[in-house]
Amino acid sequence: MAEYYLISQLPSLDGISENTPLPITEERFTELCNRFLGKKAQEGLKKLTLSPPKNFESSGSALIDAFSEGERNLRFALGKVRAEKMKKPFDTENKILPVEYIKAASTAIEIENPMEAEKYLNSFRLEILEALRPMDSFSEDYIFYYGLKLKLILRIRRFDKVVGEKAYRNIYDSILNGDRLEAI
Repeated sequence: MAEYYLISQLPSLDGISENTPLPITEERFTELCNRFLGKKAQEGLKKLTLSPPKNFESSGSALIDAFSEGERNLRFALGKVRAEKMKKPFDTENKILPVEYIKAASTAIEIENPMEAEKYLNSFRLEILEALRPMDSFSEDYIFYYGLKLKLILRIRRFDKVVGEKAYRNIYDSILNGDRLEAI
């Protein structure tokens, strides 16, 4: 029942364009969840991440686990494709990566503009999440879905073109000069 009251207060995240202000902040989402959800669901919310551990750790939610597995597959695919492009070995840890992840990684690697590549990958991640969208819009899993979607939207909006280009140039120049510099 608490999920119903919570979800009925959440604004829709569907159809939000890049320049449209978000109708809710992550802080407000967390505040609402803490007010309406029990401890078990709140623990699940703490496990929402866009950077899951390399090795599987159950979150207790099939939706969170499936999204995390998709993110792991994407990261392995990116590593594999990047390594192949540089003709270097890459250990996929005997994972059989789905073809669509390899295709997405290959497409992203071929995009010359790093920001555009990130936008493409974020779009792919949103597609993964949409495929997991629960049929029951008033369930705990829907809240987890909403939280992950909010995180993905916020992630791409936090990129700063000027800072990103400066870091990219710094890394690129350090590679060309043989230095061991890191991004600023």
